Amino acid sequence: MSQLEWKNKTAVTEFILLGFGNGPELHSLLFLMCLAIYIVTITGNISIIVLVMANRHLHTPMYFFLGNLSCLEICYSSNILPRMLFSYLDGDRSISVNGCFTQYYFFGCLAAAECYLLAAMSYDRYLAVCRPLHYPLCMNGKLCLQLGAASWISGFLSNSILMFLISNLDFCGPNEIEHFFCDSFPIIKLSCSDIHVAELVTSVVAGICSLPPFLLTFSSYFSIIVIVMRIPSATGRKKAFSTCSSHLIVVILFYWSILTVCVFPHYNTRISLNKVFSVFYTILTPLVNPLIYSLRNKEVKEALQKQTSKLLDFRELFCIFKKGK
Repeated sequence: MSQLEWKNKTAVTEFILLGFGNGPELHSLLFLMCLAIYIVTITGNISIIVLVMANRHLHTPMYFFLGNLSCLEICYSSNILPRMLFSYLDGDRSISVNGCFTQYYFFGCLAAAECYLLAAMSYDRYLAVCRPLHYPLCMNGKLCLQLGAASWISGFLSNSILMFLISNLDFCGPNEIEHFFCDSFPIIKLSCSDIHVAELVTSVVAGICSLPPFLLTFSSYFSIIVIVMRIPSATGRKKAFSTCSSHLIVVILFYWSILTVCVFPHYNTRISLNKVFSVFYTILTPLVNPLIYSLRNKEVKEALQKQTSKLLDFRELFCIFKKGK
């Protein structure tokens, strides 16, 4: 763009997130739905973290990674849902350019970190099922900490490259983002700069952050299924597969939704469909993770019952003490 053309255009200072519609009745319904989802998501994931920390028999690699995943899901939801709630409440769909960049930065970091964390969890299940004799030696506390830290650090470092490129783009209108949160491609397409490099780097980084963890996760579960199918007794197969079935459900939900969005082209006819599938991995996956792990995991259910009993006992003692006074 020439200097004269740039002077005739106005720099964008805020974006408009179009979301899912404009009707006030629809906004009221979406507000109530998002509020309920956010409360359940935060409560469920905090409960998982508290259970893992409070019960010594859950101090194992599997639940260490589960605690990290719950912490990540809390950050994930808190990065997107509160902004949506405020927009539905007051009708203001605008977001500052810096605020939009910040939301995208944390979204991209957390999405990449979740890919790496799910891969680490699948590797843990692979060792537990396929290498049970070597499992205690291989998956020790030091390796767990290294894998957990590497997942978080890799996610934040990888998205920093994209954030640097996107923040250096020029935006001079239009400023309407056809999405319910700030994502990379919708932001880049609004730029009046040359976006070819930014689009290419975004695709490359997204592939690096998602494809290797996906292949590692897929190969781990493929190996697990092969080993489990060789177990002669049906009871043995059920017991072996039950140790990783909950994680497999989470992985399928996450990758199915995120890969579906990546496969569909970014044309106008696909925008609404992409938004629907984006809901799965940004809002619904953090919601169902604690439900899946609590409802399908015997150890978590037992820990939850134990903590509930302790709370009831404490309440009874408090009532007795209060009556005595």
